[in-house]
Amino acid sequence: MGGLSPAKRLYQTIIHQYSRTINCNSSNHLAQRLIQEPISRIKTTLDSETVNKSGDENLEFSWDSLLTCVHHHSPPKAQLVLEWRLEKLLKEKEKNENLYSDLIHLCGKIHDPQTAMRVFTSMESNHGGKPSSNVLDALISAHLSSNNMVTALSIFETMQNSDDYKPTAHTYNLFISAFANLGNSKAMLAWYSAKIASGFLADLDAYGALILGSVKLKRFEDAEKFYGEMLEARIKPNAVVLHSMLVGFCEQKDLVKIRGFLKGVLEHKWRIDGYMAEKLIGFYCELKLVEEMEWVLVALTETNHNQDLDTVSQIHNGLIRFYAKLDRLDDMEYSVGRMLKQGASFRSHKDVENVLCSYFRAGAYDRLDVFLEFIKDSHELARSSYELLVAGYRRAGLCEKVDLVIKDLETQRKE
Repeated sequence: MGGLSPAKRLYQTIIHQYSRTINCNSSNHLAQRLIQEPISRIKTTLDSETVNKSGDENLEFSWDSLLTCVHHHSPPKAQLVLEWRLEKLLKEKEKNENLYSDLIHLCGKIHDPQTAMRVFTSMESNHGGKPSSNVLDALISAHLSSNNMVTALSIFETMQNSDDYKPTAHTYNLFISAFANLGNSKAMLAWYSAKIASGFLADLDAYGALILGSVKLKRFEDAEKFYGEMLEARIKPNAVVLHSMLVGFCEQKDLVKIRGFLKGVLEHKWRIDGYMAEKLIGFYCELKLVEEMEWVLVALTETNHNQDLDTVSQIHNGLIRFYAKLDRLDDMEYSVGRMLKQGASFRSHKDVENVLCSYFRAGAYDRLDVFLEFIKDSHELARSSYELLVAGYRRAGLCEKVDLVIKDLETQRKE
């Protein structure tokens, strides 16, 4: 090995370590084609589908979503897609290392470290045997995706011992995230400390993994500490961080912290998304904390900057569902009127049917008529809703109303 270049020695070291430890759009269209085709025609189909009318390659679509879809139906077909991409890069003598890095990353997405290693080893002939930290990070990620920690650590050690391909901040984040997902607090924190000791600053990805890991382990104080550090460092939390913090507060059933957290989100003009809305609805409904749900709705509508109307609609529907379940007709009707006045609407026929059932349980047929008239311009009843009305009126012996509902349904079908 004495006469080999440092780059080639790096390749041989990683390959040796690996051998010891391992004994939609246009993309949706192509994904459906590949799912339907037999294994023997996967590469032929890719050849024909990725060439435009001018005879040039048309690769302007999401390989990520394509592979995810194909892999869900047939992992062997997904592997062939990766092999085809590698063959194209080699045939064209591609020198852009980012394309190889992206391909290795895709291997990790479908948990295929073997193909990731093939991509890596194939780079040598086309890229002059000069990998980069970016490529090695992708390779580590591919192995971590399959929980192949030994090989991932071997690659990291190789990077540490290299003069040219030192670990990056992203390298450390990969390990922090991997151990966070595994629920290994000690290793997660050790990698975080190692990152700081190596001269890197804490960043969004690191904090996101630390907070997620802490919440999974129910180390809620640690999660709050990292979240506080984030805010002090003026790092804007992403959806993953906000989701994790909300989950942690809900698990603690700490109403004061939940409200304080939500106030902070709104004050910073960050978004409360659909996931957070559903989490809050489920939590408050379970504990029958309707006043807190009302507070969230008011807070959202009073500070409506950057808030998705669909999220506001979720809260509205959650409240209506809650009042309907308890047969609190006055509150339910007020909530329906308020929702429509604010430009939101019923999100599904099931939400409407919750209201219908409440009226039937209460025997409030006149109020039901008013409700149906009130929503007819904003919501088209589903067939299941009509069936519910027919069944409810029949049980009540209201034959005339049954006939009217059936007539209305027939009219809807003709239109």
